[in-house]
Amino acid sequence: MSRVEQSAKLDLERIVFIGRTFEEYVDMFSLSIEEWKGKKILDCPAGACSFTAVGNKSGLDVTACDIAYSYSGEALEMKGMQDIEHAMEHMQKAKNNYSWDYFKDIDSLRDHRLSALKDCVNDMVESSERYVPATLPSLPFKAGEFDLILSAHFLFMYADRLDYQFHIKTLNELLRVTKEEIRIFPLVDLEGKRYEYLDQLVSFLKEKGCTVEEVRVPYEFQANANSMLKIMKG
Repeated sequence: MSRVEQSAKLDLERIVFIGRTFEEYVDMFSLSIEEWKGKKILDCPAGACSFTAVGNKSGLDVTACDIAYSYSGEALEMKGMQDIEHAMEHMQKAKNNYSWDYFKDIDSLRDHRLSALKDCVNDMVESSERYVPATLPSLPFKAGEFDLILSAHFLFMYADRLDYQFHIKTLNELLRVTKEEIRIFPLVDLEGKRYEYLDQLVSFLKEKGCTVEEVRVPYEFQANANSMLKIMKG
C-alpha cells in the first residue's frame, strides 16, 4: 500500500458513516413534504442518511454533502456496515441513555440504520451528482443556492471537539448558501446536555437579522434530544 493509500485509509477510519432514514428526518425536522416541493434542499453533513435518496424519489430536490463523499460508494458501504455493528454493541451498554418509543429495540434500530445506508449507497451509484464532497466550515456552493438546509447530528452534538468559533464559521457559511431557512437537530451534545453556547449563538444570529426559534419535534431517541433550531433569514 502506498503512503497516499495508507493516508486515505486512515482518514476513512476517522469518519463514522451512519445515517438516519427519510422518515426520521421528516420527524426530526417537522418537515411538510408538500411545503418544500419545488424548492432546493441541502442535507449538510448528510453521512449515510437516506433523506436525499428517498426525498428525490418523493418529488423533492435534495442535494447531500459530506466529507465522506470523496470515497467510493463501495468503501463507504463497508465502513458503514462496520460502524453500525460497532454502534449496536455500544448501544447494548448505553440503552438507558435512549428513549425506546421510536424504535422498539436494538434490532429495530439496526434495521433502520442498515436501510438508510443501503438507500444512500445505492443512490450514490445511480445519482452521484447529488453527493458532493465538502468539509465544513467551507461549502462548494453558490450564495443562495438552496432554499432550506438541514443539519443533523453534527454541530452541537460534537461540541467537545468543535469549538464555538467553528460553530460561528459554519453557521455563517450555511447562511451564505441558503435563501430562506436552516434547521439544526439536535440541540444537545453526546451526553444529552444542551449545547452550552446556544443562547450566545442565538444572539449572534439575531444580530445578523435572523429570526430564530427552538421547536419541539415529534422525535426523541437520545434522551433530551427532542427539539431543533429553526433559523429564518431576515
